[in-house]
Amino acid sequence: MAGEEEKEHEESFKLLGILDVQKTPCARESVLYGSFGSVMAGLGYFLATSRVKRSFDVGVGGFLLTTLGIWCHCRYNNAKQRMKKKLIQEGLKNKIIYEGTNFDPMLKRGGSGAEPGS
Repeated sequence: MAGEEEKEHEESFKLLGILDVQKTPCARESVLYGSFGSVMAGLGYFLATSRVKRSFDVGVGGFLLTTLGIWCHCRYNNAKQRMKKKLIQEGLKNKIIYEGTNFDPMLKRGGSGAEPGS
């Protein structure tokens, strides 16, 4: 019982008080890659020009661009996977429904299964 109570009281990390990083798909990866991109962009600009304020601005821009880029790419891939999953589930449902009947698409195409009654 103590373990269940601890799980209920655990608070997840919220970015800016809005985005729940643990429950939102792609949020964790986006923030991690964004912070890495920020450090690389800011440090690279600072080493090239030695301008502190501008390198900070470039770092913030690097964070925004990297985070948004990773976020969009990840969400697009998740949407594609959901569509494929839905298509496969519907195909399996139809296969189960029509298997062994006259409406079986495998029988009409001359599929690998033997025809009933042969």
